[in-house]
Amino acid sequence: MCGIVAYVGHRQASDVIIKGLKRLEYRGYDSAGIALLNGGLNVYKKKGKVSELEAFIKGENLNSTIGMGHTRWATHGEPNDENAHPHYSATKKLAIIHNGIIENYSSLKQDLLRKGHQFSSETDTEVFIHFIEDIKENEKCSLDEAVRLALTKVVGAYAIVVMSLEDPSLLIAARKGSPLVVGVGKAEFFMASDATPIIEYTNEVVYLNDQEIAIVNKGQLNIKNTANLPLTPYVQTVDMELEAIEKGGYEHFMLKEIFEQSRSIKDCMRGRLDSDSGRLILGGLREYINKLVNADRILIVACGTSWHAGLVAEYFFEEFCRIPVEVEYASEFRYRNPVIREGDVVIAISQSGETADTLAAIEMAKSKGAIIFGVCNVVGSSIPRTTHAGAYTHAGPEIGVASTKAFTAQLTVLNMIALIVAQKKGTITEQKFHELLVEMENIPAKVEKALKLNAQIQVIADEFKNAHNFIYLGRGYNFPVALEGALKLKEISYIHAEGYPAAEMKHGPIALIDEEMPVVFIATKDASYEKVVSNIQEVKARKGRVISIVTEGDVLIPKMSEFVIEVPSTMDALMPMISVIPLQLLSYHIAVMRGCNVDQPRNLAKSVTVE
Repeated sequence: MCGIVAYVGHRQASDVIIKGLKRLEYRGYDSAGIALLNGGLNVYKKKGKVSELEAFIKGENLNSTIGMGHTRWATHGEPNDENAHPHYSATKKLAIIHNGIIENYSSLKQDLLRKGHQFSSETDTEVFIHFIEDIKENEKCSLDEAVRLALTKVVGAYAIVVMSLEDPSLLIAARKGSPLVVGVGKAEFFMASDATPIIEYTNEVVYLNDQEIAIVNKGQLNIKNTANLPLTPYVQTVDMELEAIEKGGYEHFMLKEIFEQSRSIKDCMRGRLDSDSGRLILGGLREYINKLVNADRILIVACGTSWHAGLVAEYFFEEFCRIPVEVEYASEFRYRNPVIREGDVVIAISQSGETADTLAAIEMAKSKGAIIFGVCNVVGSSIPRTTHAGAYTHAGPEIGVASTKAFTAQLTVLNMIALIVAQKKGTITEQKFHELLVEMENIPAKVEKALKLNAQIQVIADEFKNAHNFIYLGRGYNFPVALEGALKLKEISYIHAEGYPAAEMKHGPIALIDEEMPVVFIATKDASYEKVVSNIQEVKARKGRVISIVTEGDVLIPKMSEFVIEVPSTMDALMPMISVIPLQLLSYHIAVMRGCNVDQPRNLAKSVTVE
């Protein structure tokens, strides 16, 4: 969940690292630090954002061509200067940065304390580097061998980079369960949690696999695993433009990414869907598509926003493919004993492709013989390399912590998968299949039209920016949209919000309705329209404040609503890709008006790579 960046080469390392940390700050922003070899192994670290670290080191002599930095999302130990990374070893001849959790740190620490070690922080990471140094001294071995031996004894997840005072050209990195990429430049190397901090300098990268160790020394890159077997680095080219990770004139990444959705949905379909020819192809599924077609049941595992996308997909798959679908929180699925039978297929959804719970759920399902399909955004991430098959969303980098374009891109891919399966199964008519292809091609333009409601939504946001609670209600395909709308508001504005199926309101939530309660209805014209009208009447009778998302041209619901947002008409199954847009904008504007940092909401980080 933390951000790692390291550099060795011919540039000023501090410039590369600080810029990289700013680009990785979406991964954690409780504290930040940097280590440089400059007349010594010097560590500078500070509680707070990278900007506070930058101010702290202003005026220091930072002249160095090797270094590493870290931006933290706190796990072990509260956010403060002492717990910030990097951490020194006992002699201060080594330093480490770390993303992950060392589960057996307590027993390691007790053993080290008995040997006389003293610790200045509460973190498992400081224990880790003391442990590495202890092995190095006792075994009289090289640093890379000490790291390897330590990794065979620690339990947990990690992405680490280690530096040494005694070797000014050496960086050692390793990973297990937490992402790490090595950038290969001309006489220079970069290490980072993902490609965003290094794309400015090189697009040639090596994605480390679990239990692999990368050793950069004297201008050479060598990779081995924790079993001490040498490996050949597999260098890949990253397809990412620098402008994709800049704000591009928008005040926040979140707003930029909301407004990118027309393009990202189109990019997701490009080369895959063509309604004129009736062509729908997902190359990543070709080898295993019959496993989906013949599946007795589909299990979808995901977390957060991706879980909501899975709920929408459940409706779509069951309606058009006639396959039973169960949607599971990956964090719960992995800790119970789920029934996975021969013929079941698991679809794992993750924006980052690194979500720890989802990866663990995949491994468990694979061990039981399931076929796993992945749907994620980040090329080269762990989920695509762990699953049997899958499809990228091609939404481009999503820097804002609260997912927006990831959600609509995931729906696009999941809908395309379902349509391919339905056509092959014969559970959809050719006419309906073609209608859906045509309408999916129309979605980007309709999203663009919905985005033009931004100014109107700002007015509504101003009216409700001081609310203490919100309720979101929807039926059918729009029920998961209600959940997603409530999640967005909670994430970035810190207003308590709940989403419910509209019909469930009478089974408890209606007790909360009074003249202070904003109730958002996703009330577009669909099969449940008349029922939703009745639900609105029930809220109005109790003086609730009704905000309705309706289909253009609706004349009935606007008469019952205090505020109305009209979105373009589409087929019921595709409406979530449009109806979610006003909810994203509403959350964004309320949060900004409340003075919240929408790109970096408190206590949250973009990629949940630790439990």
